[in-house]
Amino acid sequence: MAIAGPIPIAFEHVFPHGCYLVGEVEQVKDFTASTGGRTVFAKDKTTGELVWQVAVMDADPAAKLAQKTVAVKIISPVQPVPPTSTPGLPITPVEFEGMTVTPYVHQTTGRLAYSLRARGMHAPRSSATSGTSAASAKAGKEVAA
Repeated sequence: MAIAGPIPIAFEHVFPHGCYLVGEVEQVKDFTASTGGRTVFAKDKTTGELVWQVAVMDADPAAKLAQKTVAVKIISPVQPVPPTSTPGLPITPVEFEGMTVTPYVHQTTGRLAYSLRARGMHAPRSSATSGTSAASAKAGKEVAA
């Protein structure tokens, strides 16, 4: 098969109604390498950069409640800075760029799931999703199907 590794995908295909940050950017721990009280942080297998994550809420009104909030993986050598929040909104609209999807079988449920990543995140550029201006950082996401 010609497809090897992550499959490129457009933000609009993943979040056609947009998405919102609902958590803080946190560094991901490598639970396999962490032992005896020593914490080891996860690194991307391809780039060697640190892996961070943040919770986002899918703005799709048809999304199932269990799939509304997902963890977005962020690949960056330094902690990414989220877009500036919009005054009057309790959550921050965000878009991801350079996204990829990797399907896998969830170990606990045995169901198909998707790991989504991106090379950047910024405030939405158009009013189609939420109407705010641009900023930058880095990102990726995990969703169970």
